[in-house]
Amino acid sequence: MKKIFFILLIFFETEMRAQKFQGLALSPPMGWNSWNTFQTNISEKLVMHIADSMVASGMKDAGYNYIVLDDGWMAMERNSQGDLVPDPVKFPNGIKAIADYVHSKELKFGLYNCAGTKTCAGYPGTRGYDYQDARFYASVGTDYLKFDWCSSAGINANEAHNTMSKALALAGRPIIFSLCE
Repeated sequence: MKKIFFILLIFFETEMRAQKFQGLALSPPMGWNSWNTFQTNISEKLVMHIADSMVASGMKDAGYNYIVLDDGWMAMERNSQGDLVPDPVKFPNGIKAIADYVHSKELKFGLYNCAGTKTCAGYPGTRGYDYQDARFYASVGTDYLKFDWCSSAGINANEAHNTMSKALALAGRPIIFSLCE
């Protein structure tokens, strides 16, 4: 009986510590992702239209409250400091402005990146920039990160996923971390 109690105690203690941000993703995240319809043909105007439509149609009230920009939201190169840069043509006011707009509709905002050196569509991947990118995601108000697995030859998946998980936790903002392989 003592062994069972001890095992249960360890389980519950581990379970309580496993999630850094209490209340994050209590139900499955549901919403809209840009990839299936638009692929990299996304823009600030499109995202604003989708946010408005999700509210007006009642989808938000039905629990569909995530808007996730998939591959193609960034410029093809990082800046001289190694930071991700939103595509200035697609997002002339930047990612923070569009995240703020989405949040003003009481929706949640998500972004995409890849564990490899490039995303599936050839944009800058996260490899070697995990902590820097996590700080960027937090600074613009990201609530959800879709993390893909392109351009990842020679990379250990467990290591890559753990590194980004730690980076997101250190960034200090509750961000759902969604792995896509």
